[in-house]
Amino acid sequence: MDDDELKAPEGTKADTAHAVARAGLSAIPLVGGAAAELFSAVVQPPLEKRRAAWRNSVGEKLKELESAGLSLEALRENEAFISTVMHASQLALKTHREEKLTMLRNVIANAALGQSPEEAIENMFLGFIDSLSDLHIRILRVFQAPQAPANMSMGGLSHVLELNLPELKNRRELYDQLWKDLYSRGLVNTDGLHMTMSGTGLSQKRTTGLGDDFLKFITGPGNVT
Repeated sequence: MDDDELKAPEGTKADTAHAVARAGLSAIPLVGGAAAELFSAVVQPPLEKRRAAWRNSVGEKLKELESAGLSLEALRENEAFISTVMHASQLALKTHREEKLTMLRNVIANAALGQSPEEAIENMFLGFIDSLSDLHIRILRVFQAPQAPANMSMGGLSHVLELNLPELKNRRELYDQLWKDLYSRGLVNTDGLHMTMSGTGLSQKRTTGLGDDFLKFITGPGNVT
């Protein structure tokens, strides 16, 4: 495919101004038409740019896999892989967060290598990517191999969280809700962060088997993070 075909069209400020003016002139009294025109002028160009950027990044990821010996021709005939790409691409267009885009590229790479879970679990995990924030995922990673504060003989998991994610220090209302979200999805095995336990207990893994599988699902082939 020609690289030029992958470039998103770039509208100028004059183009936008013209479209807005045209919307105002043509839409009296058809407000709905003006709204549609404004949507096209304001939202459509960045949406197309986002779509092109995603297409490019997925293409580069597949090129990497091809260089490592993967047959792209075989992927074209793999309906399960195509379904994964379509689902992940729909989610990619909904976010500007690079962390989520990286997760979704990793999902596609794992699918290309035949490392996806069964369909029901894959769909559930894709839903988790959509509904959970970057901060949820960072908390989950911390508690897959938690590092307790040095020389702490007793304390709560909240101390572990605040040590490893200092931006959450003294923000209990927020991180309690984030933890509840993870627990309700079966990704962690402890329902709260404030039960007092020994230093050994603070260092124990808190992710469930499902949580570990989810982290593997969003991690690139051969990577550990």
